[in-house]
Amino acid sequence: MPLQRRRHHHHHNHIHSRFRFIIPASIFSGIILLVLFVFLSFYAPSPINTNLLHRPHFSLRYGVGAGGGKFHVPDYADDAIPEDGDIWRSRLSKYFHACCKASNDFAKAEEITQENRYVCIVTSGGLNQQRTGIIDSVIAARILNATLVVPTLDKQSYWKDSSNFSQIFNVDWFISHLAEDVRIIKELPLKGGETWTPYNMRVPRKCNESCYLNRVLPNLLKRRAVQLTKFDYRLSNRLETDLQKLRCRVNYHALKFTDPITQMGEKLAMRMRTMNKHYIALHLRFEPDMLAFSGCYYGGGEREKNELGKIRRRWKALHISDPDRVRRKGRCPLTPEEVGLMLRALGYSKDVHIYVASGEVYRGEETLAPLKALFPNFYSKDTIASKEELEPFVRFSSRRAALDYIVCDESNVFVTNNNGNMAKILAGRRRYFGHKPTIRPNNKKLSSLFMNRENMSWDEFASGVRKHQIGFKGEPQEMGLGRGEFHENPSACICEDFSAKAVAESNPRKFGMGKSLTRADVSATADDETNDNEAELFDQEEEDDMSGSHNNSQFNGAHNDYNASTFVAPELAQLISD
Repeated sequence: MPLQRRRHHHHHNHIHSRFRFIIPASIFSGIILLVLFVFLSFYAPSPINTNLLHRPHFSLRYGVGAGGGKFHVPDYADDAIPEDGDIWRSRLSKYFHACCKASNDFAKAEEITQENRYVCIVTSGGLNQQRTGIIDSVIAARILNATLVVPTLDKQSYWKDSSNFSQIFNVDWFISHLAEDVRIIKELPLKGGETWTPYNMRVPRKCNESCYLNRVLPNLLKRRAVQLTKFDYRLSNRLETDLQKLRCRVNYHALKFTDPITQMGEKLAMRMRTMNKHYIALHLRFEPDMLAFSGCYYGGGEREKNELGKIRRRWKALHISDPDRVRRKGRCPLTPEEVGLMLRALGYSKDVHIYVASGEVYRGEETLAPLKALFPNFYSKDTIASKEELEPFVRFSSRRAALDYIVCDESNVFVTNNNGNMAKILAGRRRYFGHKPTIRPNNKKLSSLFMNRENMSWDEFASGVRKHQIGFKGEPQEMGLGRGEFHENPSACICEDFSAKAVAESNPRKFGMGKSLTRADVSATADDETNDNEAELFDQEEEDDMSGSHNNSQFNGAHNDYNASTFVAPELAQLISD
C-alpha cells in the first residue's frame, strides 16, 4: 500500500510537471499564430466577396471591367468613331434649317382678337413642364381669338418655388415678340372698377382645336374671362401647320430667361468650354423616386428592394411584378456606369469633360464612382461656380433648373437618360437650332448588351452599342413625321434644302458627307419609339392629380439639388390614363 501511494504520488507529480511546460508553450504558440494571422491579413489581397459572384450583371456596384472576363474598356476609343460620322456634330445638319415664319394666310392678332375675351392660364409642375404650358397657352388664346393674360406659374406643387413669370422669363420681350400673333397683357383688367374673377375650368390632355372651341369657347362667350388650371400638355400634338409654327416662335424665340439667369447660365457654359473645346451635358435622372416608379431592379439585393419598395408603396395604384419585363420594354433608366459605357462605345474618350444635371443620385457616390472612373472630368454647377455666385438662385428651384437648361443647351452633345420634360424640350430645341447631337439611349436594345457584356469583348460590345444607337443621336430625319411630342420633334418648323443635299450626295467625298439615314433606319427607329399612347416614365416635374397636393416643404430646394433621400412622386393618375 505505501508503495502504491508513492507510485501514485510520483505519477501525479510527473503529470503536473508536464502541464507546467505545455500550458505556457500553448499560449506562446497561440500568440505567434495570432501575430502571423494579423500580418497576413494586412498584406494579403482582399478575399473575394461571394455575393459579387452571384449578383446580376445589372448591378449598381458592378465595377468597370470587373469579373476578370475579356471585357475591358480602353482609355481612348478613337477607333470606335464611325468612319462616316463626327461624334461632335451632324454633318447633315447643314441641309436643314429652322422655318417657323407664319404663312400669308395666318391673320394678324389685331384682325382676329375679340374684345372682352380673356384667357388666363395656371401652369403646373416644374420649370420645363411649365414651359410647355406657357407655349401652349399662346396657341389656346389664338384658337379662341382671345387676349392672353401672362400665365401664372405653379407655386403649390412640391417644388415650392415662389417665382412669378417675370422673375424667370423676360416678360416684356414675350409680349412684344408675339404682338402680331396673339394679344398678351400682364394682368386681367378691372371689371366695373373691381377685380374680375375668371371662370375656372380644366381641359382634357391633348385637346385639339375643335375641343377648345366646343369646351372652352361657350364658357368664354358667357363669362368673358376663363381660367384654365393645371395647364400642362393640354394641347394636341397634331395641329394645323401655322399653329405648329407659332408654337416654335413662342418656344424658341419669345421665351427668354431674365438677364440674371441668362448671364449666369452662359458663364457656367463658358467655364465648361474654357476647360475643353467640347463638353457633354448629361441629364442623369437616377433619383430614388425615378427608380421606384420605374419598377426596375438593379441588383442591389434586399437593401435596394426595401429602400425603393418604401417609396413605391406611396403609389397605391402602381403594381410592378416583373422587373425583367420592364427592362426588356426599355423602361429602366440606365445606371450611371451604363451611360458611361454607352458614351465610351460611341467614341467619347476618357478625357472628355462631362457636365451633370441631376437630382440626388440613388446611393450617391457609390453609384457615381464607375461613371467618374470612365470620365474623371466630371462637373456640375456646384463645382464650377462659387456659393456666392449661386446664392441668388439657391432658394428657387426653377431658376436653378434654368441654369442647367442653359448649360445643357450650350453643350456640344446632350445626353438624356429618360424621356421627361427637360429631355423633350431640349431635344426639340437642339433639332431646331442645327441638329446638335442629342443622345437618347435605345434602352430596349441596349439592356441585353449591358447584361451580357462580360461574355463579349469590348469591340463586340462597342459595335453593338453603335448599331443600336442609330436613329437615337439627334440626326435629321431620324424620327418619323408626327412621332413623339411636338416639343421633342418640331418637324413642322424644320425645312430641308433638297437641292443642296442632292448635290452633296452626288459627290459625298468632296462635300464631306457620310452615310445618311435610310428609310430602313427610320423605320427601325420608329419601331423603338415609345408609342404616343403609352404611359411614360415618371417625370419629377409632374404633379399629382390623384391624391391632391402634398405637404412637401422639405423639398423646396432645386429640382436638380434636393437633399432628401425620397419624396412623394406626382401625377400617377395622368401617367396611367395617358
